[in-house]
Amino acid sequence: MSWTRVLVLSLVSFLLILTLTSAVRSAAVPDDAKPADAKDAVRRVFMAESEASNFFKRRSRRSPKYYAELVVEQGMKRAASERRREFNEEQRNEYEKYAEEDRDEINERSREMSEQLREYHYDGLYPRSHWFH
Repeated sequence: MSWTRVLVLSLVSFLLILTLTSAVRSAAVPDDAKPADAKDAVRRVFMAESEASNFFKRRSRRSPKYYAELVVEQGMKRAASERRREFNEEQRNEYEKYAEEDRDEINERSREMSEQLREYHYDGLYPRSHWFH
């Protein structure tokens, strides 16, 4: 119970100190902040009428694409599919390499185990070449 009182008192004192410091007041934004030039702000937001008409004259939404746009778009699609194909090929090669190493390791372990079993069960009656064919 006493530690909660200590914690609450320390937090309250911290907040009191924080509100009384001048660092908090200096971080506040002054209320009399106005744009330096209203025309400059309007000029940055809006464009001239000639530029606006040219912006919409280029191509409407339903008009067919220009040949150059089609060529660029097809090139981008081709490049993306080439990157995807290379990535998938690289992943497939890595997996094949891993699988081959894993198979080799498993085969080596099973071969060693079978050799150990043959040596353990060899009773000397048969020629050794009989077991390793």
